[in-house]
Amino acid sequence: VQLQASGGGLVQAGGSLRLSCAASGRTFSNYVMGWFRQAPGKEREFVAAITWRGSNTQYDDSVKGRFTISRDNAKNTAYLQMNSLKPEDTAVYYCAARDVNYITATISGYKYWGPGTLVTVSS
Repeated sequence: VQLQASGGGLVQAGGSLRLSCAASGRTFSNYVMGWFRQAPGKEREFVAAITWRGSNTQYDDSVKGRFTISRDNAKNTAYLQMNSLKPEDTAVYYCAARDVNYITATISGYKYWGPGTLVTVSS
């Protein structure tokens, strides 16, 4: 499966952005979708993930209550709604997919990755 993230940009602290991850190539609904991010000088980290039918989600503690992951299998697209953004959310955001239907927060658990989209939150 090929993945393409979009929707990044510059936003002020407290603002919102919605990232999209468009998938192509294989049956999108057969994949757990995840979002990761990598801030300058830091390692890539887990943000959120959602199972095949959207019945289960998982979030990193740093984004709980502010970010919401969702998916539309008819559109082969996953989303990350980001509210109440903070400067520390500044990073390149990546979407990823795994073909086993349970969530993991580990990078190695995701086989497919797309190029990232930059989110910059100004203070």
